[in-house]
Amino acid sequence: MKQLNNDNIRNIAIIAHVDHGKTTLVDAMFRQSGTFRDNQETEDRLMDKMDLERERGITIAAKNCSVDWDGIKINILDTPGHADFGGEVERALSMVDGAILLVDASEGPLPQTRFVLSKALKAGLKIIVVINKIDRPDARCNEVLDEVYDLLIDLDADESQLEFPLFYAIGRDGIAGESFENPGKDLKSLFKAIVSDIPGPSYDDDEPFQMLVSDLSYSDYLGRLAVGKVINGSVHSKDSLVCINAEGKQQSLNVTKLQVYNGPGLAETDTVSPGDIVVLSGIEDVFIGDTICTRDNPKALPRITVDEPTVSMLFAPNSSPLLGKEGKFVQSNKIGERLQKETMLNVSMKVEQQMGGEGFIVKGRGEFQMVILIETMRREGFELSVGRPHVIFKKDENGKKLEPIEHLFVDCEELYTGVVTEKLSKRKGRMINFVSHENGRSRLEFSVPSRALIGYRDEFLTDTRGTGIMSSYISGYEEYRGDFPERHTGSLVADRSGECVPYAIFNLEPRGKMFVKPGDVVYEGMIVGEHSRENDLNVNPVKTKKLSNMRASGKDDAVTLTPIIPLTIEKSIQYIKEDEMVEVTPKSIRLRKKILTAMDRKIAAKK
Repeated sequence: MKQLNNDNIRNIAIIAHVDHGKTTLVDAMFRQSGTFRDNQETEDRLMDKMDLERERGITIAAKNCSVDWDGIKINILDTPGHADFGGEVERALSMVDGAILLVDASEGPLPQTRFVLSKALKAGLKIIVVINKIDRPDARCNEVLDEVYDLLIDLDADESQLEFPLFYAIGRDGIAGESFENPGKDLKSLFKAIVSDIPGPSYDDDEPFQMLVSDLSYSDYLGRLAVGKVINGSVHSKDSLVCINAEGKQQSLNVTKLQVYNGPGLAETDTVSPGDIVVLSGIEDVFIGDTICTRDNPKALPRITVDEPTVSMLFAPNSSPLLGKEGKFVQSNKIGERLQKETMLNVSMKVEQQMGGEGFIVKGRGEFQMVILIETMRREGFELSVGRPHVIFKKDENGKKLEPIEHLFVDCEELYTGVVTEKLSKRKGRMINFVSHENGRSRLEFSVPSRALIGYRDEFLTDTRGTGIMSSYISGYEEYRGDFPERHTGSLVADRSGECVPYAIFNLEPRGKMFVKPGDVVYEGMIVGEHSRENDLNVNPVKTKKLSNMRASGKDDAVTLTPIIPLTIEKSIQYIKEDEMVEVTPKSIRLRKKILTAMDRKIAAKK
């Protein structure tokens, strides 16, 4: 066994919390490495390729790119900053030998950073720390550096990982340097640190070609594409190889095209050296975690392991009277095929057929991951109904019920700490830490059940007048903490079909908050508003004013309606109760009862 390093390549991941400037820094690295001509027009946030990523300003899918610096190829992996996309993180980290930890100079390391960093440290990756946005007026670089050290020690980093190179940066301007007072004029010092401090990928010179599939893609011209790091050996275009799946079965394949990352795109090549990240075409039945190796000497590599799902949701075909009016794909088998395709691309998601009925139980890392999947499907033309998210419970060896617990961080003004603490304690949350900052804001830490946070986010923003920030990560499973009330209000349910009219809505407004506006089409069983009391109320939102031939004394009052806040998928799935569903189509989001007719609901309640 002869271990060598390929010093012509560096593979790094960039780790950061949402909105700490990760994608902007990658843009600057592209520009300064000579990837583009000086006069070439380029768009901002090049790595945010999905429409949803550009709209929300977050990274959802891990993506690869490369830059060249002094003749050395640097493969960069852009990792998501949200713990719900942990599956993306784990497969991205399987391809790299080091990581850049990017931290905001004001906010410091936040919970999602902690989640991804813990995975990187467990993988033994070399860390470079970059404190970004040092030009912020509220920057506190020294305190943030102390917080980074505390975080690394808390995550059991070894001595070599604690002795990290440190840089201060303004990613937007493409500046990074070792001095806070003088961060320099470019990213040269950061590039030099990547080359000198991150080791080249190691490989065994005696082993034949082996590649671990860490990502999948699809091309209309080439079919299924397998993306992964070459662990040992090298491969040539047109080579005869085999793919070893989870059961150890071998499937032959001929490499039809061999590609490597070149800037933000791909370039065709004839041969690939050990440690490089390669895109192979020529195989259909390949999954994340499979090993691709030589036919003469097939050896499987350890598969990528991911944390277990903690949240499940029902995805079912739409069964409302408006079925098929807005969507292109409405059949159960089409929805099932799309969900199975998602599990191939996302290792952290699982799909099961629902017992005794139409629909599928989708299991994942968090409700936000589910929201992104639903939003993606509706943009593709799917029409479906989804239920309320449920946490996945477990049992220990003694038969006790266990539930997922989250470590919650809350940053809000001191004025609102009382109401936040009260609400979370009612939801079985326990305060762990309380720090009061000089600027009048406080940071609170809680240990709360995952189910307590479903539906709480909107309430939290209302309680803190929109100024609070909350984020969390799964800390593990603990004994079930008991029941608590989740929603104190009922629903206003339409008792007939038709088109909403201003007169009816105006008279319903004293009953609660409305979700529909004049002209909206409703049907029996559709939820048109939130009742101000605990019980559900059947209402008529299509009722028109009765006209008579008697002349009124004085003219009618003009009807002025309260503007409604449009429903989003996040708000909808957090709002609904157990007997309710969200109807999602490419054009609309509607709330409805699982059982549409009032009579059938009464019979079901008696049973």
